[in-house]
Amino acid sequence: MTDDTQADEGTESKVERAKRESHALRGTIANTIESDASHFGGDDLLLLKFHGVYQQDDRDARRARTGAEKAWSMMARVVIPAGVLEASQYLQLDTLADTHANGTLRLTTRQGIQYHGVLKGDLKPAIAAINQSLLTTLAACGDVERNVMGCPTPDGSAARQAVHDIAEQITARLRPSTRAYHEIWLDGKKVESSEPVDPVYGETYLPRKFKTAVALTTDNCVDVFAQDAGLIGLVEDGRVERWVVTVGGGLGMTHGKGDTIARLADAVGVVSTENAVESIAIIVSIFRDHGNRADRRHARIKYLIEEWGIEKFREEFRKRASFSVADAPVLEPMPFHDHLDLAQQVDGRWSLGVFVQSGRIVDTESLQLKTALRRIATEVSPRFVLTPQQSVLLTDLDDAGLALAERILAEHGVKAPTALSGARRYSMACPALPTCGLAVAESERALPAILDALDETLARLGVLEAPFTVRMTGCPNGCARPYTADLAFVGRSAGLYHVYVGGRLEGDRVADLYAADVKAPDLLPRLTPLFERWARDRFADESLGDFYHRVLGDSGVRRKLTGRELPTLEQFASR
Repeated sequence: MTDDTQADEGTESKVERAKRESHALRGTIANTIESDASHFGGDDLLLLKFHGVYQQDDRDARRARTGAEKAWSMMARVVIPAGVLEASQYLQLDTLADTHANGTLRLTTRQGIQYHGVLKGDLKPAIAAINQSLLTTLAACGDVERNVMGCPTPDGSAARQAVHDIAEQITARLRPSTRAYHEIWLDGKKVESSEPVDPVYGETYLPRKFKTAVALTTDNCVDVFAQDAGLIGLVEDGRVERWVVTVGGGLGMTHGKGDTIARLADAVGVVSTENAVESIAIIVSIFRDHGNRADRRHARIKYLIEEWGIEKFREEFRKRASFSVADAPVLEPMPFHDHLDLAQQVDGRWSLGVFVQSGRIVDTESLQLKTALRRIATEVSPRFVLTPQQSVLLTDLDDAGLALAERILAEHGVKAPTALSGARRYSMACPALPTCGLAVAESERALPAILDALDETLARLGVLEAPFTVRMTGCPNGCARPYTADLAFVGRSAGLYHVYVGGRLEGDRVADLYAADVKAPDLLPRLTPLFERWARDRFADESLGDFYHRVLGDSGVRRKLTGRELPTLEQFASR
């Protein structure tokens, strides 16, 4: 069962049938867990996702090609609303990586944590351990509301607390009601009779996955316009009492399918804090009732908005709302912060940012990041806040705790964010090979070498400190949000990438397809004319994406995602 399963219009797809016949997400998962089978099969591969699990295999090995069975393992993902963890929870999750996974923690671009290399026999005790830390994997994946993102600004203000509270409340409101999760993973009592239909999702759940983020007008670090739904807090005197509701963002596309698009969200209206959570629930209900259930490629809510238009959607939203919905204001461009700089909170304590390359917390010969963070959790006990850029904030540090945390990081080779180049600091990558079954090219493993070479080029040109986003994915599905980046490499096939240019840190602009089918060794040589022109002609503090749009924005030669041909890079460099 794959996400591209589709059926003729008006008929039930295989995915929809599997959900309807799953007995509220049970399938035969429990039977397989108790069996000697090395892996799951059939419809259970779909149902596992609702439980926060993807079945994977080691694609470096791919022993099946020689006739042997694949090297099966599982990826388990933890739901962490707005990315907030207590030190005790972090320590439990760190231990789990060693006892039941491959020894690493992977911070996601949605402020969660996922584990790779979990064997089938370790899956149940791993999920039980996650729940013992008062967290869950339920709805980390699947056709439901996934982990709700929230701006992690560590200032301790009322606005920041409102973001966290709203993210927690949306999570609780939209969590699937099925008892299957506790039955299967936590040895709950088996339910012999039929279970009531989920009051939010119905018997077939949503047409596709659903992603929500909570932002502030003072910061769009969560890329709120790239989400299926969003809330933007209107900050007034440090507080938030009203929220702009957004809908229709989404970055996943399919190579060779021109009718699949990356899209930024539209504003629906403004609601009060007391109605913010219900606003997201209403959007979910509209998607449930009207989303495309025949073609998975067009099953995201962005395609419903494209079909209806935002005015029709607003009309349906107001019809379902039992509260007042004001017209949305024209928002000023929202700034972006990665929050890694040392910052003092309103209570006088400190927040210290820790950069994590591509979100992978692991010890290497030169960098013992995993050990450092474990020592800090044990000896300092700060709150851990995961950022939308795959890094960590250590918050609520007093002066002594700050000094100790800084010393521990330095002793283990962890550089301060201020010591990083602009491109590296704002970089992101999806896991891709060897674990992701959808990956067609390298990403996480390839990006560090690309950044090394990029830093050399930018240093030579005198723009090493200029901040801009570099994002890399192993397929076009957009898990590292490449289509809103200044510069992105999107896997096309083995060793081959599409290059996108023109987004920006603020996350409110979709990049253009700048060069297609570029071989990995040619990525930086092909881009060097662009960097040279940017370094020579940029305005002060002008980002790569802003420069690109200023130079080519009125010339009519940019190729949009489905548009005209670009000039060659050499022609661009000489303009």
